[in-house]
Amino acid sequence: MNKTIVTLAVAATVGISSIFGGIVEAASISSLKGQQNQIEKEKSEISSTINDADQKINSLKEQQSDVKEHMKRLDIAIDDTHKKISEKTAKLEETKAEIARLQEEIKVTKERIEKRNELLKDRARNYQETGGMVSYIDVLMGSKNFSDFIDRASAVATIMQADQDILQQHEADKKSLEENQAKVEQELASVQTMLADLEKMNQQLNAQRVEKDQLLASLEQQEEEIHEHKMELQEEAQLLAAQSAALQKAIALEQERQAAEAAAAAAAAAANNNNNNNGSSSGGGGNGGGGSTPTAPVTGGAFTLPANGRISSGFAGREDGMHFGVDIANAAPGVPIWAAADGVVIQSYYSSSYGNVVFIAHSINGQTYTTVSAHMETRFVSSGAVVKKGQQIGIMGNTGQSYGKHLHFELHRGEWNSSKSNAINPVGIVPMP
Repeated sequence: MNKTIVTLAVAATVGISSIFGGIVEAASISSLKGQQNQIEKEKSEISSTINDADQKINSLKEQQSDVKEHMKRLDIAIDDTHKKISEKTAKLEETKAEIARLQEEIKVTKERIEKRNELLKDRARNYQETGGMVSYIDVLMGSKNFSDFIDRASAVATIMQADQDILQQHEADKKSLEENQAKVEQELASVQTMLADLEKMNQQLNAQRVEKDQLLASLEQQEEEIHEHKMELQEEAQLLAAQSAALQKAIALEQERQAAEAAAAAAAAAANNNNNNNGSSSGGGGNGGGGSTPTAPVTGGAFTLPANGRISSGFAGREDGMHFGVDIANAAPGVPIWAAADGVVIQSYYSSSYGNVVFIAHSINGQTYTTVSAHMETRFVSSGAVVKKGQQIGIMGNTGQSYGKHLHFELHRGEWNSSKSNAINPVGIVPMP
C-alpha cells in the first residue's frame, strides 16, 4: 500500500466515528467543537513537523553540496594522477629503450673485454716464454746501426704504450660496464616504484570516488524520502483542514437537527392539545407528489448496490497477499458508481495505487463504517461532501494499480487503517450484483 494512502487514510479516520456518531446519535455541539479544536491542534503539530522536514532537507542539501565539492576535488586529483601515470608510463618505455641501448653497449663492451682478455693472456704467455722485458732488449741489441736502433726503440716504446693503453681501456670498460648496469637497474627500479605508487594512488582515489558516489546517492535518497514524507504531511494537513470544514458542517447539521426536533415536538404538542380541545381528529390527506426516481437501484436496508456488473474477484487471499475487498467488473461505457449508504466523504483524490478513490464514512445504527471505492475513471464528489445512499459518486474505470476496468470496493467496520484490520467481507452486508 502506498505510504501516502496509509498516512492519509489513518489521519482521515481521526475523530470520524465520533463526528458522524454525533450527527446520528445526537452528540452535543460542545463535543463536536471540542473535536474541531483537537483537529486544529493536530494541524499545528503537523505544521511543526513539516518545518522539521524542511530543516532536514536543507541539512541534506548542504551535505550533498559538501560531498559534490569533495567529489570535484577527487576528480581533479584522479585526472592529475592519470596524467602522471601516462607520463611515467612513457618514461618507463623510454627507460626500457635506454636499457635496450645500454644492453647493446654492454654486449659490445663485454666482447671487447673478452678480446682484450685473450690478448693479455697471449702477452702473459709471451712474457713467461721470453722473460718479459728481455725480448725488447734483444730487439734493440739486434739493431744494425743507430738509425735502425732509433726505429726499433720507437717501435718498442709504441708496443709498450699500447700494452698500457689496453690495460687502461680494459679497466675503463669494466668500470663503465658496472656503472651502466647500476644506472639502468636504479632508473628502472625508480620508475617502476613511482608507477606502482601512482597506480596505488589511483586505486585509492577511485575507491574514494565510489564511496562518495554511494554517499551522495544515500543523501539524495534520504532527501527524496523526506520530500515524500513532507508531501504526505502536507496532504495530511489538507485532509485535517477538510475534516475541520466537515466538522463545521456537522455542527450545522446537528444544530438543524436539534431545531427540527424541537419544532416537531412543539408541533406535536400543539396538535395533541388541539385534538384534546376538539375531541376529534381531522382526516388524513393523501401522499404528496412523487419525487424523482433515483438513478441507482436503491434497495431496502442500510446499504445498497455500489455498482452493476459481475464479481471478478472476492474478499480472499491471493498469491500477492490478501485482497481486502470485492472487485465488480463491467466493460460497458460510463458505468456509474454509487454511494453504498448515507455518509460524508472523508477524502476524494487520486492515489498512485487506488487511482481515483473516494473514502466515505457512514454511521448506521450506532456503528461507524468506512467504504472505499477505487480505480474510478472520474469522481463526482469532493472531500467533505454529504452523500445519500444511491447517489452517483463516480464512473467505473481503470486508474492506479489496476488491471482492467472494474470497481474495487472495500467495507471496514470502523475506521480504515494501514493493516486493514477492520476490513470485512461486504458480501452479505452490502447488496452485490
